[in-house]
Amino acid sequence: MSQKLRLGVIGAGLKAAEYAESWAKMPELEFVALADTNPSSRQRLIDVCVASGAPAPRSFEDYRDVLSTCRDELDIVYVSTPHAFHGEQAVAVAEAGLDLFLEKPMVTTVAEAERLIAAQKKSGVTIVTAFQGGLSPLVIDTRERAVSGEFGDLIAISGMIWESWSSNYDGHWKQQPEISGGGFMFDTGAHMMNTVCLLANSDFESVSAYMNNHGKRIDIATAVSARLKNGALATLTAAGEGPPGCASYITFFYSKAIVRIDAWGGWREISVGRASGAREEAEILGNPMKSFLAIRGGTMENTGSVEMGLRFARLWDAIKESAAADGVPVRIAAP
Repeated sequence: MSQKLRLGVIGAGLKAAEYAESWAKMPELEFVALADTNPSSRQRLIDVCVASGAPAPRSFEDYRDVLSTCRDELDIVYVSTPHAFHGEQAVAVAEAGLDLFLEKPMVTTVAEAERLIAAQKKSGVTIVTAFQGGLSPLVIDTRERAVSGEFGDLIAISGMIWESWSSNYDGHWKQQPEISGGGFMFDTGAHMMNTVCLLANSDFESVSAYMNNHGKRIDIATAVSARLKNGALATLTAAGEGPPGCASYITFFYSKAIVRIDAWGGWREISVGRASGAREEAEILGNPMKSFLAIRGGTMENTGSVEMGLRFARLWDAIKESAAADGVPVRIAAP
């Protein structure tokens, strides 16, 4: 039997606790240590591990203590903290020489993305961002077929995403700009932006954006009009208030086909000619750790790479800059 991979967790919130229910039962993994500033969150994650039949991991308040005290007892680290902390913590994990599974979005700015890329290049560790869409079999298959030329040239993209987010997360850290890094567009909307960045297979060249906070301190609604370096045009709309629910529709218009897909890779429709394709459905990943381990083992392409995170960060920085200037177009510098 192969030796278990030793896992450390930074950020023991609800997402980590949700994943831990399945991760603690995986024969490939051993929970070694966790860190969170909230004692009740730490205890909740410990309880989940024990209830799943795993030993209780060591518990720390400060993530730096995990990396210094348990460095030689760890192989991989999962980071799931408020967005504004991702950059610092991810660089620290990479500098410690540990492979990293990082909750989405990767970082909040281009500067943070560049620091993380530098740390990854120096240490040679594996870093994967945990976007469900980016790791979805339907999204990956669509990317491979688009890159192969099956669909022809990419002409335009139309994406939208909505959720009753403003009311759902009222008072939550996601609506505190100091630690969230943005509002609805950067939280749920990040799934749409990442899937577009991945499937477009191109950086953005110019972006014009508008935001409406609807009385909150962060963006609730965002509208984006953009041009990509490959010549395709794109419109992206995010509405963070509405009836209960959450959904996304992204349409890629190619010269030979039209591809419709949701941001999480849960369904896809491909139309060729006048024929409308049947809807294909796939279960949205409930255990992305399996994809991380496949990427780490070299059996799966890293569609959540730091380079893809930099493409995303360039788009997000441009959206913020343009929206702050009331829609003035922002040209993104060539990589």
